[in-house]
Amino acid sequence: MTSDVRPLPTGFGRLWTAQTISSLGDGVSYAALPLLALTLTRDPMALAVVTAAGTLPWLLFGVLGGALVDRWERRRTMWVVDAARAVLLAVPATAAAFDVLSIPLLAVVAFLLGLGGLFFDTAATAYLPDLLGRDPALLERANSRLRGAQTAASGFAGPPAGSALLALGRAVPLLADAVSFMVSALLVRSLPAMPRPVPEVRESLLRQARAGASYVFRDQLLLGLALRPAVGNVAFLAVETVLALFAHDRLGIGTYGFGLLLTAEATGGLLGTGIASFLGRRLGTGTALTVTAAVEGLAILGLAAASTPYVAGLALAVCGAGMGATMVLGPSLRQAIVPAHLMGRVASTSRMLAMCAAPFGAFLGGWLASTFDVRTPLYAAACLLLAMTAVTATMTSNRRVEAALRGAADDRVREGAVINR
Repeated sequence: MTSDVRPLPTGFGRLWTAQTISSLGDGVSYAALPLLALTLTRDPMALAVVTAAGTLPWLLFGVLGGALVDRWERRRTMWVVDAARAVLLAVPATAAAFDVLSIPLLAVVAFLLGLGGLFFDTAATAYLPDLLGRDPALLERANSRLRGAQTAASGFAGPPAGSALLALGRAVPLLADAVSFMVSALLVRSLPAMPRPVPEVRESLLRQARAGASYVFRDQLLLGLALRPAVGNVAFLAVETVLALFAHDRLGIGTYGFGLLLTAEATGGLLGTGIASFLGRRLGTGTALTVTAAVEGLAILGLAAASTPYVAGLALAVCGAGMGATMVLGPSLRQAIVPAHLMGRVASTSRMLAMCAAPFGAFLGGWLASTFDVRTPLYAAACLLLAMTAVTATMTSNRRVEAALRGAADDRVREGAVINR
């Protein structure tokens, strides 16, 4: 029986449910934290501090966090982190209930939630291939379902729910997110435990972190997979920085219309996650990744040239579809070819590169818009995406992908032979 028709293991259903519930809570907090901060201050810099605090852990501890995850049992890491985040959210909820909430407290909470996200996401990325036996087809199917549920929960349902819950009281959305983390922790706790990665020679944490990062930079395929989201984040943040202004000044739409534009992008993202496996089978994973990257660049080019909201919405939907498919195919391939004992470090290194690139994109978008025109960041982003597509096409070609998958399969056979001796 081929992996295309093999059912996903029972444990995956619990993992999917846990991550979906947690993503719903994330969407609630995504809307509620900025709105809570807005009830305390109108200072843009103070609001920016709360927003930026959640991304700092990836910038400061990304690779080190991956090294720690590679030392720890992944399932335990996930449920302990989610339980800790549930307890953490009780602090600002209590402060809100007693009217002693403050911007510094919200910033600290956002930072610690981000730190927990670093460990949970890295551990989940490393746990999934162990659960699925590193089967490439199963990984694509699993990541498609996980990404689709995450988009629906955190992109569609969570933010409106966060806004609605905030109307009931400042502590309510925080408590709702705490409940989501606790339910996720209980579900993850019930998952099957996987053997710890083969221990390496005892080295310092910093040396192990460097080894994980160098593994990415030495491998052309892994480097290509890491460059796509990194360069993509520069381009997409350049677009997002000016998108509201572009929609208002060039498309003539207000707040409601802007929300519909974002919904169109999210809808495209759901479609992309659904067709990712089909594209991978039909074109080959390497070619599919090149095609989706090119689609993203051409879609942003279409957005830049758009003169009506309908064309802009279609362009964003197409771009979202390309992004959704990429975010299934790329991580699935990485999970299939990276050795288990390096999975945490490789995943966190790739994520850190993407997170570090984002502020540059925001700055680039703002500078280009203020120096030239509000359309300029969009044209620049499209050119950047298309150039990235051309550069990484050979790095992630079907030939390289197939060779890496064969090598990973041979390694698993050798490991199994050693264990059975």
